[in-house]
Amino acid sequence: MYEQFYGFSGRPFQLTPDPQFYFESTSHKKAMSYLGYGLSQGEGFIVITGEVGAGKSTLVAHLMERIDPAALTVAQVVTTALDGEELVHVVAQAFGLPVEGHDKASALGTIERFLQDEARAGRRCLLVVDECQNLALTALEELRMLSNFQLGSHPLLQSLLLGQPEFRRTVAHHPGLEQLRQRIIASHHLEALDEGEVGHYVRHRLAHVGWNGRPAFEAGLLEALCRHTDGIPRRVNQVMNRLLLLAAIEESDRLSLRMLDAVVAEMSADQTRGARAGGGDLHTAPVAPEVSAPAPAPAAPGSLPATEVAALLATRDARTAELEAAISELQAAGMSRIGGAAAGTPEEVHLAEARLAAALDRIEARLEEQEQSFRHVLTMLIEWLEEDPSRRAA
Repeated sequence: MYEQFYGFSGRPFQLTPDPQFYFESTSHKKAMSYLGYGLSQGEGFIVITGEVGAGKSTLVAHLMERIDPAALTVAQVVTTALDGEELVHVVAQAFGLPVEGHDKASALGTIERFLQDEARAGRRCLLVVDECQNLALTALEELRMLSNFQLGSHPLLQSLLLGQPEFRRTVAHHPGLEQLRQRIIASHHLEALDEGEVGHYVRHRLAHVGWNGRPAFEAGLLEALCRHTDGIPRRVNQVMNRLLLLAAIEESDRLSLRMLDAVVAEMSADQTRGARAGGGDLHTAPVAPEVSAPAPAPAAPGSLPATEVAALLATRDARTAELEAAISELQAAGMSRIGGAAAGTPEEVHLAEARLAAALDRIEARLEEQEQSFRHVLTMLIEWLEEDPSRRAA
């Protein structure tokens, strides 16, 4: 939705890694230097670690765009909790090798013959293994054994290992991985973006979809964005998606701190509601306190029916109308009371005014609650529609 409102050519903050949006922070630049050096060696292991959402997959996607497929054959594996034997078969499949049954020796033989054939054809082989923190020690040992394959004195396989910080600690300290440690020729830990880099990152991605300064940023917004997201690119993308959507709904040409606070509070509430199912990775502001008689919570985007949305919106409109009518009645009644109290003592007049002000504040808070509920429903509906092209067309 918001890309049409602002005239963007695409969605600048999609969560799927896209090398077209690659942003070279100081840490990413160092990582690419280490990757370049490691690949030039043609052997051993290169290790890249970073927090969830730090940009490891985007870094690899950018690397894949720069390599020559005629000179380097690449297989990529995203692991679950694999043991050694399972990993061998997964590696064979990643290289497109047919392996019948579950015989580990046959799978290893097939892989070795493939690597030898590639070497004779003048091509090197690179194995990229993501989410390495999930691998069993036996699987890591199998990766080391695969690195032993040679044709004469020529190593046949190099591996790029990607993982979260716990994988870095495991590799550095586990006594059973000494031989693997000795074969690591380059390693780097991706750091989060700093405050200045978050601003450059946001503008960089917007520029790729034709941003011309609309929407603008309120002073201090990008600094606050960095604080709320800890400079983790994926978290920045999550918040910016919601922020642009809210701004488009409000038809605003400016992203404000008020909007950012509303988005962060809403995402924190979503995370709290989903905590029983595992939660998310956005560590942001505390959840706003619950208010009495909250609006019905919308269904998850993947199963949001149109009838439920219509019912929620109708309920919201009805409650808003009731509250607005109540305000009018209260104002009229309050003025009457104040008028009647005017003949009384100053203390009675002041008390009547205070009661009226307190009642108005309570009703205005309810109106704001209903408005936030409406924005949340509309956001969920738009996300549900955009998940499937057929829904979007409808």
